[in-house]
Amino acid sequence: MEDFRKHIIPHSHAVGREDRQRKNGHKAKVLWFTGLSGSGKSTLAGRFETYLHNKGLCTYILDGDNIRTGLNNDLDFSDESRKENIRRIAEVANLFIDAGVIVLTAFISPFKEDRQAAKQVVGEENFLEIFVDCPLEVCEQRDVKGLYKKARAGEIKHFTGIDSPFEEPDNPDVRVSTAKDSLEKCLEQLIEKIEPQFRL
Repeated sequence: MEDFRKHIIPHSHAVGREDRQRKNGHKAKVLWFTGLSGSGKSTLAGRFETYLHNKGLCTYILDGDNIRTGLNNDLDFSDESRKENIRRIAEVANLFIDAGVIVLTAFISPFKEDRQAAKQVVGEENFLEIFVDCPLEVCEQRDVKGLYKKARAGEIKHFTGIDSPFEEPDNPDVRVSTAKDSLEKCLEQLIEKIEPQFRL
């Protein structure tokens, strides 16, 4: 079977990432929030985006459930679909990097291999891994969306933390503990450790 990819020739445009970053006044980065369902990824990413937006930075959030209602609505929660989910998100995030935008992604992304693959797609220098650390028992007590209850009842298969593993990052760029610290304290940690990296 012929490899169709040999006929694809990317076009180089006059306006590039550096031009867009200069116009925006900051570097583009991917802030990859990872953690269990209910750990607070989306909430924390949203608060940090609001902070950056109010300071005039160009931002966009790619959030797990939001993406699964559109771009990835053909994927289930099997290991194979999880891998494809993260692969697609990494490619979309890479487009945002090229656009000069700070993109915040909030996905469980349970497998180290997939997070590493995402880092390779966007470039290690553009990728900041943020581990939203929260024990399973706390996430399950919160059960904001009622998903753990459904997983325990067998209504959801391959649910991370129940019958599918979560592989914690070995050396995340930032680790915040939403079980021990308040949302405000976690936000302060992000501001302190990450905001300086947006400077041109």
